[in-house]
Amino acid sequence: MGKLDGKVALVSGSGRGIGAEIARKLAADGARIVVNDLDADPAEATVAAIRAAGGSAVACVGNVTADGFAERFVDTAVSSFGGLDIIVNNAGYTWDAVIQKLSDEQWDAMLDVHLRAPFRILRAAQPHISSAAKRERAGGLSASCRKVVNISSLAGLGGNAGQVNYAAAKAGVVGLTRALAKEWGRYNVTVNTVAFGLIRTRLTETPSGGGGSIDVDGRRIAVGVNPEILAAAERSIPLGRAGTPAEAAGSVYLLCIPESDYVSGQTLVCGGGLAM
Repeated sequence: MGKLDGKVALVSGSGRGIGAEIARKLAADGARIVVNDLDADPAEATVAAIRAAGGSAVACVGNVTADGFAERFVDTAVSSFGGLDIIVNNAGYTWDAVIQKLSDEQWDAMLDVHLRAPFRILRAAQPHISSAAKRERAGGLSASCRKVVNISSLAGLGGNAGQVNYAAAKAGVVGLTRALAKEWGRYNVTVNTVAFGLIRTRLTETPSGGGGSIDVDGRRIAVGVNPEILAAAERSIPLGRAGTPAEAAGSVYLLCIPESDYVSGQTLVCGGGLAM
């Protein structure tokens, strides 16, 4: 028996990196997962890995910022698995520049993916969550404890030069979490944030030849951190190193299991001891 047996989880941005680790971690403990990615191949790869390990998962491919995506994402969970118990808002990327070089497009893109998309997903989920809680109580049962984990960053807690757009969006995630914890407490839903520090992913690793980038709806976005800057950043972390995607996923898992059923409205920093 897993701690998450029978639970249904949405994990956005779970075809690769931290999101894929979160999806696999929750599935390994019994949750049924709706995997999301911009691209079909990585989404289906995560689904295949979960199924190969004996778990249950389906894919919902698409951009979390697209109109109608939130409703499709939630409906996939309900139609495939009959309910919704866990929402992890993980999808995102960075698009950096100092403020005088930051375009409106860069500003809007960060708020759209990190703040507007989670808002829309949570709004779309509300009717299902409230009706489930009401049905359980009408049947003489206490409402099951459902979970929301929103992903923020140390940049959202303390700022980071060159990331005013990303930092503003991630700070907004904390406000969203605190407000929704107060709204959804009546449904027995806990709403928390995990703020990641330096985690080694494709967004921080620079290829040996340099010039790393990702494709977001046809836009090539430069990613990666200069190796010297990355090494200096690691030296500032009390544990002396960046975290791994598996370690990042572990912090999210903590807020999804029954042991955290009375923890809500909080921000857990997963940063190896580094704090803002």
